[in-house]
Amino acid sequence: MIRYISAVELVTYPKLFDSMLRDRAIQFHQRLNWDVSVDDNGFERDEYDMRNPLYILWETASGEHGGSMRFMPTTAATMVNDHFSDLAGRKIRDPHIWETTRFCVSPSAQDGGRIAALLMLAGAQFGVGQGLSHAVGVFDARMIRIYRKLGWLPQILGTQGHGRDAISTGLWAFGATPLRNLSQKAGVSLEVSSHWYTRAFGQRAGVNKDLVAA
Repeated sequence: MIRYISAVELVTYPKLFDSMLRDRAIQFHQRLNWDVSVDDNGFERDEYDMRNPLYILWETASGEHGGSMRFMPTTAATMVNDHFSDLAGRKIRDPHIWETTRFCVSPSAQDGGRIAALLMLAGAQFGVGQGLSHAVGVFDARMIRIYRKLGWLPQILGTQGHGRDAISTGLWAFGATPLRNLSQKAGVSLEVSSHWYTRAFGQRAGVNKDLVAA
């Protein structure tokens, strides 16, 4: 099932938390060969995990990580502003734009494509529910195929490199249309995705400022 959990809350789910960090190490360090830090426990984490981000996770029936993504407001420290502002051509600081990073599907997932769709659906639901206009993120060339397949391509702000080595910064617009399309791709009704959201946040409107420490 989908969970929306802040970093402060996630530590109370050690099985889910630990398996997420191990899966991230496998995906980003071993498979993609990114320059990320992996500790003696085999956990991949960075400075932004310490800033109480919001995680959107697919939790398996056994309580382990099936997939996840991380959200942070651009009014606080973000990867795109701290390290990739040259790609966007400017720093992006807007209360209605949140950064998404560390999109990861567990290497042990039985249906990685559907989990990717479920995570994107949950991300779109979060944006609509919180009254956000866009998500911003940095992604590599391999992700374009996934975004195209799911029907939610970003507006590309800038690209560096060529071919498989290219990285880009993009904006995803939140709204009813991508939410409906992702619902169809994931095979989950809008009523269910709305239930995931309201279970975590209730019917409150606007960004929950307690989610992320500045």
